[in-house]
Amino acid sequence: MPPYTLVWTPTFKRNAKRFLKQHRDLVGDFSNVLHKLELDPQDPELRLHPLQGKLIGKHAVSISYSYRIVITLVIADGEIYLHDVGSHDDVYR
Repeated sequence: MPPYTLVWTPTFKRNAKRFLKQHRDLVGDFSNVLHKLELDPQDPELRLHPLQGKLIGKHAVSISYSYRIVITLVIADGEIYLHDVGSHDDVYR
């Protein structure tokens, strides 16, 4: 069992479905990022970084140069809440 549990919020489920439908070429990358998050959110390939402004308290990881997943890390409970997925401009709005 992976050390972290991914919690898909309702918004993330809806946005992920739309995102994967529009970007079929990124399905493998998307799955790979989620798998790496479960194992080690600090993996350098994820490029985990804290967010500021209205998203303070959340972090983002990269799927590719243009696309991000916004998350909340709850280290004490071993949970990672998935909030949003999309282009850089979309998720940081």
